[in-house]
Amino acid sequence: MHIGLIGGIGPAATEYYYRGLVRTHAEAGKTLDLTIVHADAGALLDNLARGDAEKQAHIFLKFVERLKAAGADMVAVTSLGGHFCIKELDAISPLPLINAIPLLDAYFGAHGHKTVGLLGTRAVMESRLYGGITSAKIVLPKGTDLNSTHQFYVEMAMAGRAKPEHHDFFHRMGRKLCDEQGADAVALGGTDLFMVFEGAKTDYPLIDCAKIHVDALAGMTI
Repeated sequence: MHIGLIGGIGPAATEYYYRGLVRTHAEAGKTLDLTIVHADAGALLDNLARGDAEKQAHIFLKFVERLKAAGADMVAVTSLGGHFCIKELDAISPLPLINAIPLLDAYFGAHGHKTVGLLGTRAVMESRLYGGITSAKIVLPKGTDLNSTHQFYVEMAMAGRAKPEHHDFFHRMGRKLCDEQGADAVALGGTDLFMVFEGAKTDYPLIDCAKIHVDALAGMTI
């Protein structure tokens, strides 16, 4: 199976998906068949801020058509932020879309999570993963913490690197979601958060949403 990825949103997130797929296929002794196209993060963020899912879906459609021409059998968007238009894109896509949201809903339920704290962009957080989670209660940073979470995330994603202040902030937010809102785990609702949490030790459970998506893609092709 030939995997098509819509990447570029942002560059570090794309690299995470690429690295994860290369690793899982190598471990299985399989050859990875993959094509990546580069979308514009700035355009996505503008459409996300306006809630213009139809416009973004048609931007993504051009990339899906390019991936189909390259021989891809299925497509995934390497950004949970980019999933804000996934239903609109699915309705017009010439290839099957591997939507991360139902995978996450199934994961939360299968692992017995009752209350999950969520970090990511404002749209991901306020929509509680676009209303697609029924297996667990989703809790968010409150007040100015919500604004800061969005701002720090976007800053980090656009730069493609995490500064010490990003590390300090997101680790503190994860702890607050557990201590103040009863989260039994913290979901990384933005792929770029791997730059903060990958290899880090926390005293609360982490759920790497992007890894769940990557593992599902690998499972369909290995």
